[in-house]
Amino acid sequence: MGRDRYVDFLRAWAIVSVVAGHWLITALVREPDGAIRAPELLAEIPWTQWLTLGFQIMPLFFLAGGYAAGGSWAAASGDASGWVRRRALRLLVPAGVYSGLVLIAVGVCQLVGVDAGTLELVGWAMAMQFWFLPVYLVLSALTPLLHAAHLRWGLLVPVGMGVVAGVAAYVPYGGLLGYVLVWGVAYQLGFCWRDGLLRGKGLALVGCGGAAFVGLVVLGPYPVSLIRVTGQDPSNTDPPSLAMLAWVVAQVGGCLLLAPLLRKVLARERVWRVVRGVGGASMTLYLWHMLPVLIVAAGFYLTGLAPQPALGSPAWWGLRVPWLVVLGVVMAGVVAGVRPLAGIHGRARLSVQGRSWTLWLGLAFAVGSLARFAVHGFAPDGRFPLLSALGLAVGTALVMPAGDRPVCDRDLPHRSSTAASGNSPVPEVS
Repeated sequence: MGRDRYVDFLRAWAIVSVVAGHWLITALVREPDGAIRAPELLAEIPWTQWLTLGFQIMPLFFLAGGYAAGGSWAAASGDASGWVRRRALRLLVPAGVYSGLVLIAVGVCQLVGVDAGTLELVGWAMAMQFWFLPVYLVLSALTPLLHAAHLRWGLLVPVGMGVVAGVAAYVPYGGLLGYVLVWGVAYQLGFCWRDGLLRGKGLALVGCGGAAFVGLVVLGPYPVSLIRVTGQDPSNTDPPSLAMLAWVVAQVGGCLLLAPLLRKVLARERVWRVVRGVGGASMTLYLWHMLPVLIVAAGFYLTGLAPQPALGSPAWWGLRVPWLVVLGVVMAGVVAGVRPLAGIHGRARLSVQGRSWTLWLGLAFAVGSLARFAVHGFAPDGRFPLLSALGLAVGTALVMPAGDRPVCDRDLPHRSSTAASGNSPVPEVS
């Protein structure tokens, strides 16, 4: 099956929405003593939690990822270890480079005596997006089994995963399984979408998923916020709740309904060039998008240059526009600055014949370390996370042993043109 521009659009749109959402809700306040505080907008102004309905579109990313993975695995001739290794490296190499640079900065800051509280906050901000990485790595590793189940049972697989996720929500520690099951429903629906099993079902998915979401929020115990809010229990994201599962279903249905219209728009070359450009920089955008916030905080807030109207006031909302514009300009500079690092993956050598045990052991180390970064940040309690750093380094090294052939252009994570073969990197990386 050839390239589907709409799938590329979905993952590019998901990345842009994640970045814009994080930037929009990030609030900074300079205290009289010069310290910078980051109040939690969603907690202090509860009505803003409704905004998360527009920015929580990660279900589309998992949907697009499943769509691409289905075609890629079908063409892999049954080489599970080699296929999983390639997919994992498209995540681990850029994430490892990013983590390594951030950890070096954390180590230097700790040595020069940066305040532990400040270091912990910054370390958390730089890792807040990492929740996605371990979940996607697990789903990628399970793809051969998930796709085999799809070929045998079709739509019954995501339905069954949803039922198990509902039961797991009430079992001790079942929430950990919920991360894979809830987001796995969207991933599995990507297989179904690619194979035509969702044809004509968009309206039903929107209706059932939307009704379930409204019922669970209005009549049930779940909040409307689709982003974690401190002190909110239960949460819809930590772990993913039944309300989030309903949102996944509704959003997939909406995606199907909009497909004919958006495919016509994407047939225009000017529009497609923009989408392709964003897709090509997706991993950089996803990993590095909080760095501009730190740069702007240092340049405008630490110096006292930034105006500070009351949080949530009309003036504060008005300043969100220049805030987003400035962050966008800085992000463009960051993308240009880190572009040479993308070549590291191209210079690496990839062995598809490596021993299977090194792959699975490496993935275990990497998933565990990335999960710890996602939960605790890069500087828990203001200290360098030595064990997590070693775990990620060892895990990546085990997944990527010295190989027999160089990575081809079509394997590079920064080249969106690879989507033509079904091996598009973008849904695998953010």
